[in-house]
Amino acid sequence: MSYLSKNIKLLRKRSSWTQAGLAERLGLKRSLIGAYEEGRAEPKISTLQRMSALFQQTIDELVHYDLEIATGADYQGRGLRILPIPVDAEQRERISVVPIQAQAGYLHGYGDPEFIEDLPSFSLPLRELPPELTYRLFQIQGDSMLPVQPGSYIISSYIDDWTSIRDGKTYVIVTRDDGLVYKRAWKQSDAHSLLLRSDNTEYEPYDLSLDAVAELWQARGVINFQLPDQHSPQQKDLQQISATLFSLQQDVASLKSKLDEE
Repeated sequence: MSYLSKNIKLLRKRSSWTQAGLAERLGLKRSLIGAYEEGRAEPKISTLQRMSALFQQTIDELVHYDLEIATGADYQGRGLRILPIPVDAEQRERISVVPIQAQAGYLHGYGDPEFIEDLPSFSLPLRELPPELTYRLFQIQGDSMLPVQPGSYIISSYIDDWTSIRDGKTYVIVTRDDGLVYKRAWKQSDAHSLLLRSDNTEYEPYDLSLDAVAELWQARGVINFQLPDQHSPQQKDLQQISATLFSLQQDVASLKSKLDEE
């Protein structure tokens, strides 16, 4: 049985290349790549040799081995290290934004370079974000992580190794079956699951098998557009503090003036 068509598509996506991108690297037309991936055509031996060198796989492996099974994920998360990443004209990484309305599509297309390329993206040159990491912005729903408000955007960096999870830190977790969640995570002693907790104590903690995790992102910051209301309790407290300080300043100035007169 030949696994060639499946392996070409698998290795192309793992390299975050579009069909046009792979065709350019092999000196072929894009339509040929589509035909190879759909099993409608077989590449010539010279093309197979170029693929072998490009993907660093033997021709025998390309044709006769199911590379998805042969290189399956383990509990260090090595199976999650290939991630489609948008870049600008200078090949600098950009930050993709995953708003709420795009999450259903993201859950099915998180490994698809074409889908990721269609998401809005931007650069965020802040010193708090180390440039060597890969970032993504996820918009969250619900009130399970209050005081982080529903609709906030979580600035997150990609985690490619389960062992680097830091207990009690917050993570955006893309699950294979239950959507996208934002929680605090702890590694379980069985090394096969995570304990997830909400900051809102009305929500019960629960276990999540690592087999159910498609992507894991550590939260780095929050962006939201819910500015405090002028008449909110917090704003009133600040106004009262400001008024008290002003009054004290006036009293000190008046006392200093009397002392100077004496």
